[in-house]
Amino acid sequence: MAIELTGKVEGSVREHNEATLQAVWDNALLVLPHEQDPEHVIETTPAAACKECFSDRYPTLMFAHGSSGITTAIREFARFIAQETGWAVVVPDSMQTKDRITYVSPVARSDYEAVHAMRSEELLYCAKKLFAEPWFGGTYAVAGTSEGGVAAARFDSRALAIREKAKLIFSWSCESNYHVEDPRSVLPDDLPVLNVMSLADKYFSQANSYLDNDAAFGYAREVLQNNPNASILLLPQAPHTLLNLPQVHAAAAEILQRVAP
Repeated sequence: MAIELTGKVEGSVREHNEATLQAVWDNALLVLPHEQDPEHVIETTPAAACKECFSDRYPTLMFAHGSSGITTAIREFARFIAQETGWAVVVPDSMQTKDRITYVSPVARSDYEAVHAMRSEELLYCAKKLFAEPWFGGTYAVAGTSEGGVAAARFDSRALAIREKAKLIFSWSCESNYHVEDPRSVLPDDLPVLNVMSLADKYFSQANSYLDNDAAFGYAREVLQNNPNASILLLPQAPHTLLNLPQVHAAAAEILQRVAP
């Protein structure tokens, strides 16, 4: 059944160029473990990071933020990962693209897909940039939340020399619904995957009146059902932004520690 498109779309930019992609990378949030003080982390950007200041190299979690950008919650999560697991975290800043298309849901699937295409391009561009960084240890994983979860789920490393070690997908169900034309997830059955969802997610569970999929489970059940390396964490009554719940911290740390070099 077709849903009523009562949302709105703003912004005119629907495609990246080299300059906009470079800005997304240069201004990414970069959180590194502190080499001298394990109780703290280093927060910077790839453009501002001192290239000569790093004696260590780190496995890196590349994280796609949601539609609200690099929020306080994402910064807190990145600090936790760097401090507790020893992984670096880099969050490309999609909001650096001026007049980029944005939305208030629900809008046409083609509008969502224009955003998803840009987010996917950002993630692949930044993955390629990792390999030239002095702090990058050659091992990476991919994560994303909400809108960024789509980009993480669709991330395809076949254009790169090295495949990601894992994917962490928060608050995106990897199902057909109002938010995508189709899921297009790239989640092979030999890839460690973590999917974390609220059972009451206001966007991607049946709690959403415009979900537009009466058969949806609200989590990545179908795409992960044959993957022995996958974990699905379902949290009753959790909010959509659930990155910093204790259960989520524990599950994210476990998978990264499991695949660490």
